[in-house]
Amino acid sequence: MSTNVRVMNCSPEDVFAVLADGWLFPTWVVGASRMRDVDAAWPQVGSKLQHSFGVWPALINDETTVLEYDPPRRLVIQPKGWPIGEARVTLEVKRRPKGCVVRITEEAVEGPGSFVPKPVLDVPLFIRNVETLRRLAYIAEGKSDNGEV
Repeated sequence: MSTNVRVMNCSPEDVFAVLADGWLFPTWVVGASRMRDVDAAWPQVGSKLQHSFGVWPALINDETTVLEYDPPRRLVIQPKGWPIGEARVTLEVKRRPKGCVVRITEEAVEGPGSFVPKPVLDVPLFIRNVETLRRLAYIAEGKSDNGEV
């Protein structure tokens, strides 16, 4: 299970404003390349995003489902990425006096990726999620009211 943490100069509500906009998914999720549809109920439990990952011409259409939604503290999603498999991604946000701390945890739960030894899989997941949190921070901090939290 790969875990990354980033301090952000914005409120937890700013982070969840980004997470709640399903159309922004490929903007902050490394590997997601385009959105095809967002359930009207997103990000309520059971709602889905229809997205693609990869680069043209090797785009794979798949979906992500919300498993838990507790704003502005916690979001758990299950992205599909077949033929690689499925992952469980948990985003936890904690308020701090000058912003917030965001923790992302990701693990393979279905398919071929779940058979890769965790220490081997954690390395590329860690590297990818450093950039994922950087992108999420850029958007959430940019949406923050003049950088004030």
